[in-house]
Amino acid sequence: MKIRVILTLFILIISGCTTFKGSYPYQSTKPSKKYPSEVLDGAPSNLMKKNGEPVASMRPYTVMGKEYYPTVVSVGDVFSGRASWYGSDFHGKSTCNGEGYDMYAMTAAHKTLPMNTVVRVTNLENDQKTVVRINDRGPFVESRIIDLSFASAKEIGLIGKGSASVKLEVLGFEPTGIKTIDYVAMAAGPRHEVLTSFAVQIGAFVNISGAIETQKKYASFHGYSSIIKDSQYNNDRLYRVWMRGFRSEAEARDFIAQGYFSGQFITRE
Repeated sequence: MKIRVILTLFILIISGCTTFKGSYPYQSTKPSKKYPSEVLDGAPSNLMKKNGEPVASMRPYTVMGKEYYPTVVSVGDVFSGRASWYGSDFHGKSTCNGEGYDMYAMTAAHKTLPMNTVVRVTNLENDQKTVVRINDRGPFVESRIIDLSFASAKEIGLIGKGSASVKLEVLGFEPTGIKTIDYVAMAAGPRHEVLTSFAVQIGAFVNISGAIETQKKYASFHGYSSIIKDSQYNNDRLYRVWMRGFRSEAEARDFIAQGYFSGQFITRE
């Protein structure tokens, strides 16, 4: 039976997973203007063992009689959509990977790309480009593909307009814990990353009571579990309810296609 979850106006403009965790001493980063994708072509893969068998995270699995394959993102992958940006309201607050958001650093929020994925963003409306590292989750609006920091948005002429059509190109994957874009480190790293731990947002509430009621009602639903994500927009809290346990994007999309909830969309924990 379908349910109707009223999404607040906040869900149309919220970005990232910013919470109340404080800040960290930051230094702004200006990336190189060189994009050595050809160097990354020789980097090793992390999807296969030495004997040629797939690693455990790449093995297919079956849910309700249907076989699924884990999603892989690779150097050279290209995506398109609309970009937006977020700035001073979130400056210094914690991002989804635990860093403090620095509006002057070259970072961005993406719904599903692995943390520390480095992407080149091209504004298709003026052909200006920037390079950012993914360190947050968002934007949680169906038509938008990436939320840029203030500095990176300014670099491609996005500040005045607010959003624009863009192309994303995966350049590589920064080693965990590195907060700058290091092309040498990326070249020595893998050319592929496995996407796991997908979630589907089924509701968003200004009042915690609505989120708790929904979370309890769907604590166990068709083999998946629900959790509450406490996020912030400006100085207001927003409680988002996620269904979790999806191991690939295809599995999450099939769940959405069943139409159990309205306004649902895929994200990644």
